[in-house]
Amino acid sequence: MFTTKGRYALRVMIDLAEHEDSGYIPLKEIAERQMISEKYLESILKSLVRAELLKGLRGKGGGYILTRKPSEYPVGEIIEIVEGTLASVACLTSDAEPCEKASNCQTLPLWQNLDKIVHDYLYTVTIADLVNKNV
Repeated sequence: MFTTKGRYALRVMIDLAEHEDSGYIPLKEIAERQMISEKYLESILKSLVRAELLKGLRGKGGGYILTRKPSEYPVGEIIEIVEGTLASVACLTSDAEPCEKASNCQTLPLWQNLDKIVHDYLYTVTIADLVNKNV
């Protein structure tokens, strides 16, 4: 299950894409349009700036802008940055300890296939698709 952090990150990216011609967008404007607390939004934006998905500018005329075209942001990348792994079960996370039951696990193929489907889908949908409602 995705948290509000992942859902809000997508809403922020869509908002910035819809207003990309306006230059830097202040945090306050994004928070008001998306009805997200500024404090919570700030933590999400920090993650996105750290990952270089956004650029932030302080001071008068400051705010946030996209660093790429909306079509160059796969949804999966954004979710993984703010949520972490997309893995459906703990044993499939990148930092998981090797499972001693993996060679005999009858459900492992199910989880691997599910993860592949989710990953592939989320990496084919872009912010531009969401802006244009092409999903």
